[in-house]
Amino acid sequence: MTAPRQPAGEPVDERGASAPTETWAPVVRVEGLEQRYGSRVAVDDVTFAVEPATVFALLGPNGAGKTTTIETIEGYRAPSGGRVRVLGLDPRRDRGRLAARVGIMLQGGTLYPQATPVELLALFGGFFRDPVPPSTLIEALGLGAVAGTRYRSLSGGERQRLALGLALAGRPELLILDEPSAGMDPAAKAAVRSLIASLRREGRTILLTTHELADVERLADHVAILHHGRIVAQGTVADLTGGSEPAARIRLAEPLEEADLGRLAAALSSPGQRVTVHADRVAGSYRLAGAPMTPVLLRHLAEWCSIHGVGIEEWRVGRGSLEDRYLELTGDVTALGETGDETAREARARAGGGVPS
Repeated sequence: MTAPRQPAGEPVDERGASAPTETWAPVVRVEGLEQRYGSRVAVDDVTFAVEPATVFALLGPNGAGKTTTIETIEGYRAPSGGRVRVLGLDPRRDRGRLAARVGIMLQGGTLYPQATPVELLALFGGFFRDPVPPSTLIEALGLGAVAGTRYRSLSGGERQRLALGLALAGRPELLILDEPSAGMDPAAKAAVRSLIASLRREGRTILLTTHELADVERLADHVAILHHGRIVAQGTVADLTGGSEPAARIRLAEPLEEADLGRLAAALSSPGQRVTVHADRVAGSYRLAGAPMTPVLLRHLAEWCSIHGVGIEEWRVGRGSLEDRYLELTGDVTALGETGDETAREARARAGGGVPS
């Protein structure tokens, strides 16, 4: 796919992508955005900028204001206060001028049930002067095996990949992606991650929302976290994870019952040091927070596990991940993504029930 034209002589970063300079205007600029619905404030004084040729991830729990913010950037909502500019234009007043320059991928919605991916890509491409050929998009998105399958028969992941293809049909300068890998199997997710990285290298700018924090760590140049309508942190992944406390992680031979999490936390705590135990994404894995992993703490952990007949398979210490920082700021365990050996419901139950109040 041909990339948008970039200014001559721009610097190139270590990933091979055009690096933004101070002379470039942000592709998206949000300044003091407010959105109110009657007495309820959905978005409160939100400010951020999306630089050219970068991946910007907007994160937050359900109800944090992500959708409202994105819909305002897309021009579907007028701000109650503040200012939004997309490619230097007002997204609501100038929607016609932006239509061919911005590609939008929605998580929900449906398309003509009888149409095939090839037909839909050709249809949407017909709205633009220089569309990407449907065959190119089919190949890039790994939809060759279902190119002639009717939309109604596609899986959820296949529909998501098709939706991404429709957003790319007009060679947009800015892509707005809502949960781009939702419902996909691991191989499809990897393909979408690779495609997003490739688009960035070509010079596209990508604004995405996702609950797949591992994808954000791999892809994002800049991250903003929304909570209760306000940005509580933003910066690079390194900036955000650098602000988290070092955490110890353990993997036990079998998952603990909810009540045992609290007992383990109490056994590891001491006067002046309150340890909390958080369930991780994989059954039997836990994060210990509140105290360094000292020999004394290891001894207490080993003694507790010995008394309760629980084997310790692994323990390690390191700076927290983006997921850890996100949880510290929001307490939202719905952003853990898909779990491997346990369901998200089990993860939520363990995370919520075993931490002393």
